[in-house]
Amino acid sequence: MVDDAQRTELRQAFVEFARTRDERIRHELVEAHLGLAAHLARRFAGRGEPHDDLFQVGSLAVVKAVDRFDPSRGVEFSTFATRTILGELKRHFRDKGWFVRAPRRVQELYLQVGQVITSLTQDLGRSPTIRETAEAAGVSEDDVIEALEAGQAYRSSSIDSVGPDGESMADRIGGEDRGLDAVEDRVFLGPALAELPRRERAILQMRFADGLTQTEIAKQMGISQMHVSRLISRSLATLRRAYREHESVEDALAEERSV
Repeated sequence: MVDDAQRTELRQAFVEFARTRDERIRHELVEAHLGLAAHLARRFAGRGEPHDDLFQVGSLAVVKAVDRFDPSRGVEFSTFATRTILGELKRHFRDKGWFVRAPRRVQELYLQVGQVITSLTQDLGRSPTIRETAEAAGVSEDDVIEALEAGQAYRSSSIDSVGPDGESMADRIGGEDRGLDAVEDRVFLGPALAELPRRERAILQMRFADGLTQTEIAKQMGISQMHVSRLISRSLATLRRAYREHESVEDALAEERSV
């Protein structure tokens, strides 16, 4: 939860960003509101889309909202951003969630019929008939049938679906360990990370290893959320510089060996 002091600081940051379009401020504002994207993405859980994908859609919507927000209009950013994020999430379900693309009219009808069926099932204590669903939705019975048939194309069977034996197809398929590619990077970044101040190392640990929000970190560290954001940005910039220097050395050595 953002307190009054943090809210005032964020408003000032938006005013400054609107004036300067400073990339550092932009990054801080986006980072400060990723929790809103996560919160709204969770509202769409259980609808056939992975939470990570929904969070990514919501995060990109936060970036768009920050870029488009006009603080001079007197609207709270959270209100503006919520509309943007929800719009992007709904568009994601409408445009990306169908294994076989259906016309938009049918997609929207499928969502409407699904909501009606859920409501009627709770009220009636049983699954509603086609006629009952059509009457409640204000459409024809043929429309309901078309929507239900189209719904079968919403998502193909996932390899993560669990079978009668309790195992999924994914359990039987071998795969590449993606973590192996990052081993060298982690080994290199260890010394670079150790050179950071203790407080900044602790903040990075809490943010990226423990999964704490910036607000939660700020409470534990006794500083403002915006200060946490600035320290994270500074630490990541330091690590990126160290990594680029490492890559330059590796490229030079590779070139020398090839001569």
